[in-house]
Amino acid sequence: MAHWIASSNRDNAKILDAKHIWGVPKRNKTLMQRVKPGDTILVYVRQEKEDDTILPSAITSAYEIVSEPYIDHSRLFVTPPHMGDEVFPYRMKVRPVAVFAEPLEFKPLIPDLTFITNKTMWSGHLRIAMREIPEEDYRLILRRAGVEA
Repeated sequence: MAHWIASSNRDNAKILDAKHIWGVPKRNKTLMQRVKPGDTILVYVRQEKEDDTILPSAITSAYEIVSEPYIDHSRLFVTPPHMGDEVFPYRMKVRPVAVFAEPLEFKPLIPDLTFITNKTMWSGHLRIAMREIPEEDYRLILRRAGVEA
């Protein structure tokens, strides 16, 4: 079983929470050969501005992948403006493990996460749709969120 951090915006994280489907861009096709049912994903949302408020980058939830990856070109997710007509066609069904009552702010986790090797330029580690992380990092994040791993 592998553990992943799935990078998203808040709109698509809400769709994931409602529909229990996660999708990645067409450029991530090879990733789909590595993802398996039983793997887990932590949902990472990037920093965003909402009105005059800055919402920090955070982990919002944990899911278990319950289907083999499949292709679906229907429009389900919100496409960020810089991604053109992307529909995130490589998809998988998931079930919630834990949806955090409050998002877990990401920056305070950085010093303790082993997968983030460059602690000053850390955001580069999260610029892909899904990144595999070590079990110890997965468990640390769940503990900090108050969830038993």
